[in-house]
Amino acid sequence: MKSFFEKFKAGLRKTATSVTRGISGVFTDSKRWTDEQFDDLESLLISADFGVAASLRIVADIRDRYEQGLIATSEDIDKVAAEEVAAILSKNQRAVNYVPPGQLTVILFVGVNGSGKTTSIGKLAARWRNDGKKVMLAACDTFRAAAVEQLKLWGERTGTHVVSARHGADPSSVAFDAVKSAQARNADILLIDTAGRQHTSRGLMEELSKIHRTIGKVYPGAPHEVWLTVDSSQGANAINQAREFSKVTKLSGLVLTKLDGTGKGGMAVALQQEFGFPVLFAGLGESPEDMQEFNPKFYADALFNVN
Repeated sequence: MKSFFEKFKAGLRKTATSVTRGISGVFTDSKRWTDEQFDDLESLLISADFGVAASLRIVADIRDRYEQGLIATSEDIDKVAAEEVAAILSKNQRAVNYVPPGQLTVILFVGVNGSGKTTSIGKLAARWRNDGKKVMLAACDTFRAAAVEQLKLWGERTGTHVVSARHGADPSSVAFDAVKSAQARNADILLIDTAGRQHTSRGLMEELSKIHRTIGKVYPGAPHEVWLTVDSSQGANAINQAREFSKVTKLSGLVLTKLDGTGKGGMAVALQQEFGFPVLFAGLGESPEDMQEFNPKFYADALFNVN
């Protein structure tokens, strides 16, 4: 059984290999580090999707420590970079906003097609079921029959009841029915899947806003969390998605997916620096056990191969 940290190391191996080799290549065999090398380091971090602002901050700290004589090797750079990344990601980090026991926690999931949204919901359902929670799922992506079927498969796999409707039904009505049903069944957590809305489509984004309002009308205060699922390999597209989705629904956190499949896993840093959204969970592999609570220090240390 892998430890918590070992899961992060395994999931981020591609990015860690790419970044640490790049750093070593820039700074090995140099008697004196130059401005050009620091520029190369900035470019390396930006290319790994850390974002411009975070990359500049990390490199400025490394340069400052070097000029003070506090660091001298590429391994030192790895450690300083890990410290900076952990500090950035810890700024707004928090636990999941569960309501008091005996009440229903409603979590709304948004994200574009292919971001891993429905799969993340299934894995989280498995996680909470294993923790003894009574979980229900709502299939509000009524525009794609495949999405409903995928969620139903996760329901069967995890022994979780799924509320769904006919193809093309009003997604808001499905959300309404799901909340009422979850309350009647005394569920602990309701996970609501939505259509993989293209964030450039005004009509579809307005439908998402309607779902959010409907949930609040039937259950004041809900949804208690609104999570954007982000494919970690998406780069600048992920920034655009977060910006557009936040205009129509109040995002409260992120679920990073497919971290194990990319060599550019710095997206969590860029998103935190730009929006301040906490990352609640990270997908570090294919199995349900690989959906892990996000830990800024473990993520940062794994990213830069710091033990």
